[in-house]
Amino acid sequence: MLVEPNQLDLFKDTPVEPKQLELFAYPPLPPPPGQVELFPSKEYKSKRRDELVMSSEELQRWKLQITNYQQKTRETPPVQQAALFDIAPNHCDPDKIDPLTLQLQSMAFYRIPADYPGEACLYFVIDSAANLILYVGETLRSNKRWKAVHDCKDYIISYQDLHYRYKLKTAVNIAFWWDTPTDTKKRQQLEQALIQKWRSPFNKEMWRVWGQPFG
Repeated sequence: MLVEPNQLDLFKDTPVEPKQLELFAYPPLPPPPGQVELFPSKEYKSKRRDELVMSSEELQRWKLQITNYQQKTRETPPVQQAALFDIAPNHCDPDKIDPLTLQLQSMAFYRIPADYPGEACLYFVIDSAANLILYVGETLRSNKRWKAVHDCKDYIISYQDLHYRYKLKTAVNIAFWWDTPTDTKKRQQLEQALIQKWRSPFNKEMWRVWGQPFG
């Protein structure tokens, strides 16, 4: 049974016609050394084609591929590396950060007046209706990053518009992880490790895997 969406369009009043694509087989990125590949060697991805819109079945299949991968990632224990010396535990270990366990906030958080620019953090755009991690990002100023131009805003609008068209449920929110390095290089390294781990589809690094249906 179709369910009315429960997420408001937070960025504009008029829906945009999403761009879309046909599906075809395409191999995913190879897993990092020492990791087990969780899925077969072929995946469906979306190729841009302006005159068509992704069908309801294609959209749901696209989402299901990603949620299946991310759920397998959550359930698969990380590979343990043998060490010759005792090493202090790393609180910034990407294997210890689960975005789906973080507290969710509205995507309109950045519109709330604040007297300070915010703090260094990692942030995760999540469709909580599907338990789907859409985007991983980092910033030094949490209250300013989303007030500026951000491509991910457009991806979210197109993603939501397509769900509204087919009356599919979606709830796009954001979650923050605050215990992150203030050093930009280290923070960006952690961000990249999490993008590779979760294969978040709105990050450009993952377009080769899942396509770019909302770009």
